Amino acid sequence: MIPPEWLDTALSRISPHIRRTPLTFDAARGIYFKWDNQQVTGSFKARGALNKVLALEPWERELGLVTASAGNHGQGMALAGRLSGAPVTVFASEGAPAVKVEAMRSLGAEVRLVPGGYAEAEAAGLAHAAETQKTWVSAYNDGQVVAGQGTLALEIFDELDDIPPTWLVPVSGGGLISGVGAALQRLSPRPKLIGVQAEASPFMHALFRRGSQENVPDLPSLADGLTGAVEAGSITIPLVQKFVDEIILVSEDEIARAVAFAWHEYGQKIEGSGAVGLAALLGGKVKTRPTLVVVSGGNIQPEVHAGICRRFAGGQRA
Repeated sequence: MIPPEWLDTALSRISPHIRRTPLTFDAARGIYFKWDNQQVTGSFKARGALNKVLALEPWERELGLVTASAGNHGQGMALAGRLSGAPVTVFASEGAPAVKVEAMRSLGAEVRLVPGGYAEAEAAGLAHAAETQKTWVSAYNDGQVVAGQGTLALEIFDELDDIPPTWLVPVSGGGLISGVGAALQRLSPRPKLIGVQAEASPFMHALFRRGSQENVPDLPSLADGLTGAVEAGSITIPLVQKFVDEIILVSEDEIARAVAFAWHEYGQKIEGSGAVGLAALLGGKVKTRPTLVVVSGGNIQPEVHAGICRRFAGGQRA
């Protein structure tokens, strides 16, 4: 489990290096939005990466840091490496969005592209870390990473007196929703915590529902940051089982509509992975109001975003 004090320590540790991202309320629709697409690297992933790396012993950083990423965690790791003087190597899929790969490199990381998807990149990264004796930092399977992600919820607690009864959080490996879930244990009554994942790659959904991720499809998705199998034995698996009330799935069309909706209605540029909670609302899969939606990232290829926004130029009610 994640000790409560870990979240408070994480917030103190990373606050000088991150943004306190906006929390807004659409009163007409009854939706709160936590816009972590406006985080320093365009994603919540900076929280966990910074907390983990800054908590390491100096000798652990000096060995060099290795990770796997769909793009956002790698940016957080690159930033953490720059701040702490640690070299960072990121293993990523050959299919990772160019905007994310370029951002990792611009922050100083060495990026190695691997054929296949996230699972292949993670396997290659783990093997490289073991071979070179460098320090491995998982994107989700790490208590300090989870605690760092949970700081997002602490910011919300600090701003709201009346906490919304339902929270929608993107889920892949489970780091963010586990951190949020750990934070929500402070509240009584505790809000309902719902994870949202793409139908194209529903690994945590399968683990949550039937305790296995065998024979789960891993198809390309606009929510590229939510794809790929979960590392066997990940600490997030029992954390999700403990903290999460439900995990629901959204289609590619629903994700795209949510990306466009966020732009047309709120002027917010969000990526597919960050749009899944809003997609669940727009698709009528969650009807509770008020509801809090965590928008986890905004790193989307510009031409992809423009195409989606043209395709779904009309309005749609939430």
